[in-house]
Amino acid sequence: MRIDSATRNQLQEWEKELETQYQRICQHELNLDLTRGKPSAEQLHLSDRLDGILNGDYRSPDGIDTRNYGGLDGLPCSRALGADILQVPTEEVMAGGNSSLTLMYHAVLTGYLFGFAGTKPWREMAAPKFLCPVPGYDRHFTICEQLGIGMVNVPMTATGPDMDTVEKLVREDQEIIGMWCVPKFSNPTGVTYNQDTVTRLAQLGQVANPGFRIFWDNAYAIHDLDQHVNLPSIRSATIENDTTDSVIQFASTSKVTHAGAGIAFVSASSANLDSLKKQMQAMTIGPDKVNQLRHSRLFPEFTLLKEHMQQHAEILKPKFECVLKHLENAFGDSDLGSWEKPHGGYFISFDTRPGCATEVVRLAAEAGVKLTPAGATFPYGKDPENRNIRIAPSFPPLEELDTAMSVLVLCIKLASVREQLQKA
Repeated sequence: MRIDSATRNQLQEWEKELETQYQRICQHELNLDLTRGKPSAEQLHLSDRLDGILNGDYRSPDGIDTRNYGGLDGLPCSRALGADILQVPTEEVMAGGNSSLTLMYHAVLTGYLFGFAGTKPWREMAAPKFLCPVPGYDRHFTICEQLGIGMVNVPMTATGPDMDTVEKLVREDQEIIGMWCVPKFSNPTGVTYNQDTVTRLAQLGQVANPGFRIFWDNAYAIHDLDQHVNLPSIRSATIENDTTDSVIQFASTSKVTHAGAGIAFVSASSANLDSLKKQMQAMTIGPDKVNQLRHSRLFPEFTLLKEHMQQHAEILKPKFECVLKHLENAFGDSDLGSWEKPHGGYFISFDTRPGCATEVVRLAAEAGVKLTPAGATFPYGKDPENRNIRIAPSFPPLEELDTAMSVLVLCIKLASVREQLQKA
């Protein structure tokens, strides 16, 4: 279906046909959910050995009784696990509780209230701002919005954020004090930053406000679907450019083991870690070291973690293939939208024709398929072109996903034809 060249009569015939199909689907009273990138029950079962794995032995390899207070940095064995995931030295890692989002929030709050490594607190600036590659991760935007930190959209390209735009903004505005990055299998586009992008990001610390920090949310560092996709090292790039304080890295096992009971990691320079720990000491005496020990027993070697992630990939890959098959069959030779074909991560990003995303989401909801709200992948929930839809295929069983995609494809067609009719 190509509608740019269609006549009004053709559009009206298509709308009538699509509306009939849509009403037929609505009668089925479906209840399907593609809203969030949650692991499926099948994926969670892969880590059920965590239950009982300690067998009454709560001592870490270096003799720490994990049942007791203390250990703000986390267990050394858990920090080593985080170091393997992020490919950094163990001494540059802290291991925390179950949520990297909590650590990110704490880091932003530290910068906002106190500043990093002796730099000026962001709250003392007239209008502190973060650069936000778009489409991006809604929970990043929520942190900024809650603290009143402004957000500036930066377009994503096939190799990462548009660095010409990023560099221009950072040079011209010293109140840009942060930037969100999901560098591998970016949420939701699936893009992995290339070497040029990583190098140029590392160089920002030479020209930005001294308090500027890149929040490197490497959530999908080990979530490859087929062949391994290499992400250039931001740490190496900052060392080469003498900007090691400008980047704070994050990761977790939330989509590796049990999503609500994993371990989160933060990696940074010693100056940044000191700033984080100084504030953290006022809010906790230490993380859940028992859970950290469970994970270290489950993955005593990084090779076992990589084998575990291969099992995840075997579950996820057919689901991604299902989504891509539906999109290709429906829109491979049409002008109704475009999409990414990621090699890992948890999402597929689809762009409708301008102005159609909100209507697609509404139609899908009425037909029993829930999607992330249109606009959620942009700061303040405002997609300037109203076209991006984030598809999360991981949670539903394959059969339900197949049904949901049939509905979504129909809704995209119907919304597109109606939008074109209004202009015809």
